[in-house]
Amino acid sequence: MSVLIVIPARYASTRYPGKPLVALTGATGLKQSLIERSWRAAMQVRGVDRVVVATDDDRIRVAAEAFGAEVVMTSSDCQNGTERCAEAHAALGLGFDMVVNLQGDAPLTPPWFVEDLIAGLDADSAAQVATPVLRCDGRALNGFLDDRKNGRVGGTTAVFSHNRHALYFSKEVIPYTSRRYAQDEDTPVFHHVGVYAYRPAALADYMGWPTGPLESLEGLEQLRFLENGRRLLCVEVDARGRQFWELNNPEDVARLETMMAEMGME
Repeated sequence: MSVLIVIPARYASTRYPGKPLVALTGATGLKQSLIERSWRAAMQVRGVDRVVVATDDDRIRVAAEAFGAEVVMTSSDCQNGTERCAEAHAALGLGFDMVVNLQGDAPLTPPWFVEDLIAGLDADSAAQVATPVLRCDGRALNGFLDDRKNGRVGGTTAVFSHNRHALYFSKEVIPYTSRRYAQDEDTPVFHHVGVYAYRPAALADYMGWPTGPLESLEGLEQLRFLENGRRLLCVEVDARGRQFWELNNPEDVARLETMMAEMGME
């Protein structure tokens, strides 16, 4: 099975313009851009044939090529990372058995998250798409709740059926829970990790569907699959003591840098 990782990156982010080029300082004081840290995370994944950065912006292209990444230029008409992955896959000749979307705002993604995701989709013939979910501890859940209380859109949460097929994703905290949890206590809430694995046919079909009302309301690209009746597998992953967060807002820079310092990531 041949696997392509695409890292979609756009400069004109609504919530954080120029986000891919924002510098993050690691535990040793090393400064690297968000897109470089995301690319380095992708390069650690085993069993992958090719890793590319997909962008429509020359500033990102120049920066990515400078640190050694292969870049595929895509259209500025792409509405989200999934569409950018579809364009990149097409530009590379549609020759891969699986396409992985490792979004360029998740540099703390451990390689085993992606490896487990690939294995999960490969094993579930009923699913066309897969994405990782991580059970929140109290620290993560309280971070979500604090973000919403203060009017910030933080991470995304997921609910799924007994066979792990997705029921819904939301930027609200779902399912509802009325209590607070201790920092290291398991909770019933699952954090959606912004990585996807697609079968090529599902990725191609995605480009032909209009944006649905749920995708528009939530701003979550994966809801287009659910709105069109496609099965999306949620693969539960184990953090193994690692902290995980995505860079969604300017305030998240300090949060990620603190996490990198605590984990000793350079």
